[in-house]
Amino acid sequence: MNKGHVSNSTAFIEALPFGPLPHLRGMGRRQRRAAETRVRLFRCALQLFAERGYPNVTVEDITEAADVGKGTFFNYFESKDHVLGVMGEIQLGKVKQALTMAEAGEQTICSVLHHLFIRSAEEPGRSPGLARALLSSFLASEDVRRLMAHNLASEGRKMLAKIVAAGQERGEIDSHLKKERVALHIQQAFMGTLLLWSLEGRPALQACAEESFQHFWRAISVREQRR
Repeated sequence: MNKGHVSNSTAFIEALPFGPLPHLRGMGRRQRRAAETRVRLFRCALQLFAERGYPNVTVEDITEAADVGKGTFFNYFESKDHVLGVMGEIQLGKVKQALTMAEAGEQTICSVLHHLFIRSAEEPGRSPGLARALLSSFLASEDVRRLMAHNLASEGRKMLAKIVAAGQERGEIDSHLKKERVALHIQQAFMGTLLLWSLEGRPALQACAEESFQHFWRAISVREQRR
């Protein structure tokens, strides 16, 4: 099976991990079924990782939970590590949605970025063990690292820079700041929050993300700097 047409698509990933998949409606039957199978494998793996811990889950456990054969798993993922690589696609989908919201102009950029921060904490915030598994897989697997670098460090950061630029044009974000650097610092703020939370697991990751965002926004906001 050709993995490219599924793994390179973020359209259906944006609805993960537990929502319906309305974006599959525009796909052909075969492509939709392939996407649904991949999504099911990912969902089941994420649930097992959160419940048992990443080291205690095997490929066989995932395929049994998803009710598919082991060979089917390897049609979509090269290894257990690569399942976690899907997280980059999920987060990229959320950044794309945030950019769409920013371009629509119906919400403040502060609101758009705040929403993105909180939504980004949804999946890894299910358990500290899952967060640690995600972070370790990004570092341990070269293939997963490259995937994350493309989705987040490259594509995601470009879209974040566009959101920042929109905030500068509207007078919400300090225009003297370089949009690319602000985009990088947004990612650093979230990843740093995720890493530190994974060590203790309290309070909830969403609460930690909320606090980190408020501090970050005060640093870049024109209104805050005028006070």
